[in-house]
Formats: sequence, structure tokens, C-alpha cells
Amino acid sequence: MSPLLHRYWIHFPDDAFVRSRGLNHGCGVTAYSLEDARRLLQEQLFRDTPLPPFTRVIEDVDVTMLEANHIRPNIGIVTWRGIWFPFLQLS
Repeated sequence: MSPLLHRYWIHFPDDAFVRSRGLNHGCGVTAYSLEDARRLLQEQLFRDTPLPPFTRVIEDVDVTMLEANHIRPNIGIVTWRGIWFPFLQLS
């Protein structure tokens, strides 16, 4: 992974909208900065709606510390810039 990239684990408020998007456990994004992560989330997950506020952000998260039964088996590639949880299919 490029030393310029950071792995972010982002939490949102626990509400029906966030749960409907499958983000009640959080979201994983690899980006150059937190602002870059915000842009990726807005462009790819929240296209038609405002990005909800972040309640917690872990920068340079150790993915081995994430929940083992649901999150880790379902992550995408954490070393590439982009959203890796929920995993968005590569096109």
C-alpha cells in the first residue's frame, strides 16, 4: 500500500437510513485523506442523499481488529484507494 494512503474505519449515527444501507457496523475506506474519503463516500455510496455526519473515525485502522464474522469476510481490497466495506463490486 502506498504510504500516502490511509485506511479509515468510519462510524455513522445509528438510524434507519444508515441501517438500510448496511452501514450500522461502520464503513471502510482507503483514501489519501479524510476529505478524500468523504468524497469517495459521497460519490459511491451516498449519490442521491447528503453524507451523514461521522460519529467516529479510526485512521490507519488495523483490519485484523475488525469484527471477524461479518466484516472481515466481506471486505474488498484494503490496499487500493476506494471503499472496501461494504465491498463495492469492481466494474
